[in-house]
Amino acid sequence: MDIKLAVLIDGDNIPSAFVKEMMEEIAKYGNPTIKRIYGDWTKPHLSKWKNMLLENAITPIQQYGYTTGKNATDSAMIIDAMDILYSEKVDGFCLVSSDSDFTRLATRLREAGMAVYGIGEKKTPNPFIVACDKFIYIEILKQQSTENELESTEKTIATKNQYDNITDKDIKLISSTIDDVADDDGWAFLGDVGSLLQKKQPNFDSRNYGFQKLTPLINSIPTFEIERREDSKGHRKLIYVKLKEESPKGKKR
Repeated sequence: MDIKLAVLIDGDNIPSAFVKEMMEEIAKYGNPTIKRIYGDWTKPHLSKWKNMLLENAITPIQQYGYTTGKNATDSAMIIDAMDILYSEKVDGFCLVSSDSDFTRLATRLREAGMAVYGIGEKKTPNPFIVACDKFIYIEILKQQSTENELESTEKTIATKNQYDNITDKDIKLISSTIDDVADDDGWAFLGDVGSLLQKKQPNFDSRNYGFQKLTPLINSIPTFEIERREDSKGHRKLIYVKLKEESPKGKKR
């Protein structure tokens, strides 16, 4: 089933330089059937968005700032989100902003059974992040795009110290999650681990640590061991992970 998404962008709060990577990321989660961006288009700081809108079929919504000190853009975006919710035309929302004012909106949409994906900068306040099903840092998308343009030799150098980005707190989170879904022998299906990690911490993303997928991230940590098993039909490999008996944070193998 094709998941239909409404993409609502806070134009005052997100730089236009990230739009290409952002739309490519959103396409992974569903079909963006509604794409709107909100802002006062009479203001010069939004001029960089104008060419991007045609290229990505995003509809600009004009919202004048009627009162000094009040964010009319936020209000317009929230009202539209509720109208779209009650129209029952979509299965989920992608809220693109780094503004904590959308925390209650994200919570309300999830209460209504909608999937909610957040995209914003690393400065985004935690309440908005945890109100989403999944939150993606926009800087990671840009960094990923840049890395894809590197030559393979340069990639090797760039990823040498990826393990150094992983903190003890990250390892503790992964360890406890493996414990939560492990069988009697301590093995946990990595797909279940990834799903639970996302629920516990919506902004958990292997790309934040320099890894494209969860498997190489887990594999880089000496605390864990990975086992690949064939499914019952022998068609594909299933990846399982468990904690080693001795689990201090060591050096990368």
